[in-house]
Amino acid sequence: MSPAVVRDAGGPDARAPASKPPPSLRQVFVMVAGLTVFGSLSIDAYLPAWPELTEDFGASASQVQLTLTAFFVGFAVGHLVIGPISDILGRRRPLLVGITLYALASLGCALAPSVQALVGFRFLQGLFGAAGIVLARAVIRDYYSGVKAAKLLSFLMIIGGLTPILAPLLGGQILRFTSWRGIFVALAIITGLMFVKTAVSLRESLPPERRHGGGFRGLRPAVGLLVHDRVFVGYALALGCNQAAVFSYVAGSTFVLQEVYGLSAQAFSVAFAANALCQVIVAQTNGILIGRVPLRRMVGIGNAVALAGGLALLVVVLHGGLGLVAILPCMALVFTPMGLIGANSMALAMADYPQVAGTASALVGVVGFTMGSLAAPLVGIAGTDTAVPMAVLIAAFQFLSFCAFRILTRPAPAGQAEPEGAAQTAGALGLTHTTPLPRPACRS
Repeated sequence: MSPAVVRDAGGPDARAPASKPPPSLRQVFVMVAGLTVFGSLSIDAYLPAWPELTEDFGASASQVQLTLTAFFVGFAVGHLVIGPISDILGRRRPLLVGITLYALASLGCALAPSVQALVGFRFLQGLFGAAGIVLARAVIRDYYSGVKAAKLLSFLMIIGGLTPILAPLLGGQILRFTSWRGIFVALAIITGLMFVKTAVSLRESLPPERRHGGGFRGLRPAVGLLVHDRVFVGYALALGCNQAAVFSYVAGSTFVLQEVYGLSAQAFSVAFAANALCQVIVAQTNGILIGRVPLRRMVGIGNAVALAGGLALLVVVLHGGLGLVAILPCMALVFTPMGLIGANSMALAMADYPQVAGTASALVGVVGFTMGSLAAPLVGIAGTDTAVPMAVLIAAFQFLSFCAFRILTRPAPAGQAEPEGAAQTAGALGLTHTTPLPRPACRS
């Protein structure tokens, strides 16, 4: 078995070339923060326009929700393609290409003549938009691991939480002056600005000597190790199911709050933003607690709260007649714990796999977006006058997330060693580096 790459519990990765020391934590954060908004902007900015889309195209609620499903499918496929490509070619070139094609897909959405065409362009938007979040996480893992990686990912969760606050508000304000098409034009303009910033400030974090040169076929052993690692699969499933529950909320809340409870597009944007603000506060708290409280414990607390919120929402919806006073706090309990679950689960899942950080990031991300793509059209399958499908899906996904975390990520019994993920990956890829380190303590 080949030795693993040297890595510490939270500092810069020792594999970085001596001639180019890794940038500071602040520099890395500034470089990747803007990349994390691709997904949230694409998902949330046009939510206030769904009723207008339904009327404009003469489409059903489920057909409009299919535009969100198409984005999730494209985002999942993008994870599977872009992550491995970046392990072979580096991070910078795939990222710049992805940003460019995302902008073009956004313009296609703005010009779509039918809901079917919009579905197709939304797929492309998701496919190329995946480059931002996949490669942002990979860049972080290129430089850092353990507690410091979790802290940086937590800061990015704050950025990701602020985007859902601003995106629906942005969309709602754009609708005051133009149609839903103007929202996608705005996305294309914002993406163009991101391209300029990225091209100027983001340097390559994966030098040629650390790339995998065997092509996609050579990555198969590493993928096999990832999917056979119980702990990795556990965190991927737990995070993926939680994301699917959140996506069910995103897909359903716009119709539930506007059509069932009578909120305007602007009032819906405020309600949606309030939940996102709660997530930001929790993510900020998570960043403070990292290094003081075990990461796994914080993921467990987040999962328990999210499950309680999902079950409470189901009870409130089935009871009926309790109104916004009851349903909004339950939605907050579903959405807010992502501030604890997201960054910590990602850091724990990727801790042992520095050599294929792009592939590991992709596999974790694809689980949630695949499940989300299945859930989104089901939320509106019963029409726009009931919240029951949304509540059932949210409760079911949160229960699955809770079970995956409790069963699959539990520490190995005393005397039973877990496989050395990084060492096996290095051996499978034929990489040889210096002294192997034991499994990071944060995985347990």
